[in-house]
Amino acid sequence: MTHSVDRRDGAPDAGDTIEIGIAVDIPEPWGGLLTRRRVEAGDPRVVPAHVTLLGPTEIPVATLPAVERHLGVVAAAHLPFALHLRGTGTFRPVTQVVFVAVAAGISECELLAAAIRAAPELHREARFPYHPHVTVAQDVAPEALDRAYEDLADFSAMFEVEAFTLFSHSGQTRWQPRRDFRLGG
Repeated sequence: MTHSVDRRDGAPDAGDTIEIGIAVDIPEPWGGLLTRRRVEAGDPRVVPAHVTLLGPTEIPVATLPAVERHLGVVAAAHLPFALHLRGTGTFRPVTQVVFVAVAAGISECELLAAAIRAAPELHREARFPYHPHVTVAQDVAPEALDRAYEDLADFSAMFEVEAFTLFSHSGQTRWQPRRDFRLGG
């Protein structure tokens, strides 16, 4: 998925801070399927299917150009890679999450996530160790978690990751793509 939105002019950004996130989009036809499954599970978060590289992080708006420069450097230093999603997993009982597992491309996601978080503006204490995955149900009834876990147990998709996306929101809107960063320059 290519996002050509570039909001560095600051137009939609209100206030002194902005919340950003960085993720690998799941392409079609799998992205739409996994997003629909999350909605069908009753998850109130209408979030397109993705593998998170940096979870929601609040930064000063003034640091956004430096963050984007850092992301460009990170993307140029990492080559495209194959990502294989297969089967389901869960973080229960620690958190009420069911996910589609990353079967191949784990180390590439880990390296990208670590390089992204190396920027001082993006450093934050993690509640849990980084574990690449695609959330398909979160904070819903146990039966819905069980159903998502069972229904997607045989799920499999393999595709090439050629970019990651910077997302943002100002609290007034849903997450919006700001810019794609192509791997390998």
